[in-house]
This record gives sequence, structure tokens and C-alpha cells, in this order.
Amino acid sequence: MRLSLFTDTYVPQVNGVARTLRRFVSHLDRRSIPYQLFVPDSIEKENPFASNIHAFTSFPFFLYPECRMAVPNIIKLKQRLEAFKPDLIHITTPFNIGLTGLYYGKKYNIPMVGSYHTHFDHYLRYYKLLFMSDMLWKYVKWFYSSFEKTFVPSLETKEHLLNKGFTSVDLWKRGVDCSLYNPNKKAAPSNDKFKLLYVGRIAPEKDITTLRKVIKQLPSELKRHVEWVIVGDGPLLNEMKEEFHSEPITFTGYLQGEELASVYASADLFVFPSTTETFGNVVLESLASGTPAIVSNKGGVCEIVEHDKTGIVCEAKNTSSFINAISELLQNPNKRQQFEQRARSYALTQSWEAIFDHLLEQYELVAYTEKKRKHLA
Repeated sequence: MRLSLFTDTYVPQVNGVARTLRRFVSHLDRRSIPYQLFVPDSIEKENPFASNIHAFTSFPFFLYPECRMAVPNIIKLKQRLEAFKPDLIHITTPFNIGLTGLYYGKKYNIPMVGSYHTHFDHYLRYYKLLFMSDMLWKYVKWFYSSFEKTFVPSLETKEHLLNKGFTSVDLWKRGVDCSLYNPNKKAAPSNDKFKLLYVGRIAPEKDITTLRKVIKQLPSELKRHVEWVIVGDGPLLNEMKEEFHSEPITFTGYLQGEELASVYASADLFVFPSTTETFGNVVLESLASGTPAIVSNKGGVCEIVEHDKTGIVCEAKNTSSFINAISELLQNPNKRQQFEQRARSYALTQSWEAIFDHLLEQYELVAYTEKKRKHLA
């Protein structure tokens, strides 16, 4: 099989989609599957000499500046696509590069699949742009209607799209690197305080408002035994730093690799109130590190955390619910230890290799079905 991938987000951009695609590309290399990749450019090019990776001029997307909107060179893209002759096109984003892939997939009658990663309609609420919701959904439904299959990372997302009138929606779940994210990466404690961790974008759509209320409203007798570590960047970072300048909070900015793994493993609890996740890679990374997660009951995250087994699922946006969960686990070390062991055990079952191989099987099914249809026609 020869595969063309079109995406408007890729490393070194820091988000779950970009990181998942980078892992998938590595899997294609290991399986010796020919592929070409169309991506936005970046200041820091991962491998400027790779002949099958084609980058185009780009600029930040206003709703999500860490992602970039590309301006594809149509002539070069057409030449490379015609020379490669893909059996299948996979389009991961509904923006400029994705649109270009859609156009050429239709023009050359190449079978196409898509993947849906982000609830942008949920984001509109946080940026006071709800008036755009109907228009956005009309566009998104039109965009994905041309694909033989649309892959989503969670059952919640699948149900969401089916309710919007989508068809042929299938699961493409996410895995975790359990050798990188590992309880053994725990750093020596600098004090006897509990460490509470958040990893993610510091932005409204991650329900940072709920996190800020939790930090402020923790009971005083518990607060003096707690320190927070906030990993990530985003439009609310400076505001949070100013608000909590006198609190025991460490703002690290973006972390990755061994440094991030150590932070996960060194935390006592992972607190993640976001309600907009289609999956929640950071939650699975936390569990792999042996750190129980406290999450919202909305979005894909509640499919990762087994309530009262590997963490606690709280009522969305309910500050008291999160505070009660934190208090319960910090004051019950035996229960927390059980959660840690179960969290790690669950993560060990979530292999990237098996997940990517299942996706390749889905590819083959689509390509075979399309060839058979053309032959019969």
C-alpha cells in the first residue's frame, strides 16, 4: 500500500494530534510502508532532508496559535502526488492542507479516509463565537462526507458525530509509550508536600477556570501540604502566573521526553478538568506513569479513567467535586497506592503498535473495497 497523509499539524507543534502522527509515521517506517506526508512548515524542521515529507508556508491559526494554517504550493503538491501514485489518502485536518488533499483525492478518484481529532464547535463557546457553530458544522459535515471512513479516538466522539448525521465512523484509539512514561522515572522528592499536576494547553477550552477555582478553594489544612506543577503554554499562562505569584506553583512551560516523564511520575495526582477532549493523551500518559487521574465526566477522558479504580471521574465544571476527589485520595494513601498500580496495569494494555496495526488493517479494507467496486463498475 502507498499512503499519502495530509495534515495541518505536525511536530514540532505541541499537541496530541501532532505527536500521534509522528508516532504513526515511525510505525510506517518500521513496517516499510511507502508514504508521503504533506505538512505545514515550521522554524524547527524535524528532518529537512526527508524526500517524502513536503512542508508548505504557514501561519498561526487564530483559535489555536500553536497550530498553523498552511498555504500549499499547488503545483509542487500535484507533481509529488502524481509521481507517488498513492493507493489511499488519509486527511487528518479540515483546513488548507486537508482541503487540498480532498480536492486531489476527488480529482484523481483516490480512496480517502479522514480522522476527526478536535471538537472545534466546543471551543467556540470559550471564545464567545457560538454564533459560528451552525456554519462550522455545515462545513465540517461537508468536508468529512467524501471519506470512506472517518476515524475518531473515543466512543464519546463517535456518538457525537453520529448524532450530527455522520456515517461510517470508526474508532482509532490512542496508545502510550509505557517505557518512556514509567513510575521508575520518579525524581527524588525536594520536600514532603503532595504534588498535584496539570499538563496541557493553558487556554479557556481546557476549563482552566475550573482548575483555578480548585487551586484557590482547596481547604486551608490541605493547601499547606500541597504544591502544584503546571506544564504547558497558552494564552492564559501569564494571567495565571500573575494570579498565583504568591502560591506554591511551578509553571514549567512545555516539556517533553524524559523531562516530562519525570514530572508525571513524580506527581501524586493528575488533575485535568477539560471537557472538550476527543481523547486526552495526557491522561493516559499520567496513568502509565503510575499517577492516578482526576478528570471530568464529559469528553473522551472519562473513557480512559475507570472511576474509583484508576482515578476519579468528577462532575464537569464542579469545583467541589474535584476538591473532594483530591482530598479523598491525598488523605487515603492505601487507596491512592491501589489506584497507582491499577493505572499502570491498564496503561500496559494500550500498545501503540497494536493500535496502529489495526488502523493499517482498516486502510487495507477501504483500498480493497474501492478496487473491487471499480473492477465491478
